Amino acid sequence: MRFKFKSSVCLALLACAHSVSAENLVQVYQQALLADPQLKSAEFKVDVGSAQKGQALGQLLPQINATGNWSKNKQVGFVSPGSNKEYSGTRYYVSLSQSVIDFAKFWDWRRSQDVESQYTSELLQAQHELIYNVVERYFSVLDAEDQLLLTQQEKQATISELDQVKRQFAKQLIKVTDVYEIEARLDQIKADEIEAESYLIIAKQALKELTSNNPSALESLRDGIEYKELEGKLEEWIEVAKSENPSLIAQASAVEAASSNVAVQKSRYLPVVDLQLNYYDTNTGYQSIQYQQAYQTQIAALNVNVPIFTGGTTTHRMFEAQSRLSMTKEENEAKIRELVKETSDAFSASNANARRIKAAETALASATKSREAMQSALKYGVETVGDLLRAQQLEYKAKRMLAKAKYQYITNRMRFMKAIGTINDENLQEINAWLVKK
Repeated sequence: MRFKFKSSVCLALLACAHSVSAENLVQVYQQALLADPQLKSAEFKVDVGSAQKGQALGQLLPQINATGNWSKNKQVGFVSPGSNKEYSGTRYYVSLSQSVIDFAKFWDWRRSQDVESQYTSELLQAQHELIYNVVERYFSVLDAEDQLLLTQQEKQATISELDQVKRQFAKQLIKVTDVYEIEARLDQIKADEIEAESYLIIAKQALKELTSNNPSALESLRDGIEYKELEGKLEEWIEVAKSENPSLIAQASAVEAASSNVAVQKSRYLPVVDLQLNYYDTNTGYQSIQYQQAYQTQIAALNVNVPIFTGGTTTHRMFEAQSRLSMTKEENEAKIRELVKETSDAFSASNANARRIKAAETALASATKSREAMQSALKYGVETVGDLLRAQQLEYKAKRMLAKAKYQYITNRMRFMKAIGTINDENLQEINAWLVKK
């Protein structure tokens, strides 16, 4: 299963990856797919579950053992004192044991099947988590880059305004307080720039954690993307999540495994019946006495083992299994509630982001017009420097809000797809098509 998943994903993603200097979303995902330790751990966990199931099945199958022995023997005083005898001895033993009635072994095999199913679902969940984490951290880097770029642009615009104000002050057209006000604003922007640089470093380190590579120039969002709201009713999507989310499916398998473990412990009160077939071939007897000829012995037996008293060990193991089953059921209920909340939050946030993008575009257009009007009015002394600074600040705030809303829309949309259990590499390719080289 591991090989099939990796092969199909890598081939599909390789087809849409571009051989350019900038890294797109698919290329970053390919790096994470090969480097993420949590995904590799989940894959090995599936191997552990498969091995455990094989072990449990092996206990139900015949157990065959063979033993061979060759010995060199010497007897002293065999006929009379002082007489010695040396001879070679051989012994061969073959044993076959087959469980006929052993409910504990049967339920342990059923438990191992449930555990394997649990680990398989957890692997799928790890794959979904990786896709989401790549998207979330990729666009966190783009968001941090945009915030830094906009801060630097605002700084340059403020520097230009400061030069203009200083020239007007030199002509005694404005007061010195206007110069101080714009200088104070410039100092604040420089502090914001330092903070934005720090956020960018943190975002890149978070992405590097997945890929083990320093992210190079990442492709950015192109213009003209239509940010649509999610269709359908929330209640219907919640039902989809309950049936498709691999984390919830894994937890359901864990409940089944815990239930089978209770059956295992209860079965230890029941008799165990084994079929035993033995074959002996030897030419030596008790204390290696030599026989005149080799003897063969065949034995067929039914062994019945009835547990009577184990000092309370069996009872307390059953109590432990029942308590673990109750714990697992409570964890399952907690996961259901968590999933309902996650699906609801992601659905609402994604649709809110879609509406926020439209509102932010309108707000940006209005803020730009306001700033342009303030710049013209300042030249004629109609508006003050403080009014221009506030208008410029509002404009860049609108730009930041618009950029952040776009990234949050993509992140929350993928978060929603992960919650309902349908996130896949096709979603990744769809978003990758929204990117363009800078």
